[in-house]
Amino acid sequence: MRTYKETESSVDQVSPAQEKALDPELWVDLYGDYLYRYAFSRVRDANTAEEILQETFLAGIRYREQFAGQGSERAWLLGILKRKIIDSIRARAKLDRAAAYEDEHDPSNQLFDAKGNWHQGAVPWSSTAEQHVASRELWEVVRNCLGHLPSGQADVFVLSVMEEMETDEICREMEITPASFWTRMHRARLGLSKCVGNRWFCDDEGTKHAK
Repeated sequence: MRTYKETESSVDQVSPAQEKALDPELWVDLYGDYLYRYAFSRVRDANTAEEILQETFLAGIRYREQFAGQGSERAWLLGILKRKIIDSIRARAKLDRAAAYEDEHDPSNQLFDAKGNWHQGAVPWSSTAEQHVASRELWEVVRNCLGHLPSGQADVFVLSVMEEMETDEICREMEITPASFWTRMHRARLGLSKCVGNRWFCDDEGTKHAK
């Protein structure tokens, strides 16, 4: 099995006209790196991203006659990949149905005291950080921080913020209640707030990054 790396793919050099005539045997070389990076940024696990990518290519071969050629072949495969990502998150959510881990790993315990007040040094999810989300450096920090959240929290954040899915659709896919969704989103924001704040604004020597 090919190992996908986070490098630029040669697909950027392929014209839309060429894409429509491509053979499925070329998909791995032309789209593999791009699709893998996308999947990994959502599921945060290399093996899972590999599996999703393989399933995407297999589905693409099976249903290739449905590709009408109105858009790029890469965009069509990305649509299949997104569906596979949602299926993977939904399957993982079923395994995590017993949510005892929510309390055990609740980041709010680190940020709030028993009365609900901020602990000294807690970093808010401020607009200052959000202004830099487009930068590659901060994106890497956010992605790494997502990997430290409980999967149930990270998954709802990915679907809501990164995939821009509606709340009711997320609840349906993950088979959770709206109350559970908002609880997980709240805890995800708290966890990311502390993690991103610590990693972005201060380096290992405690020196603040330029804002």
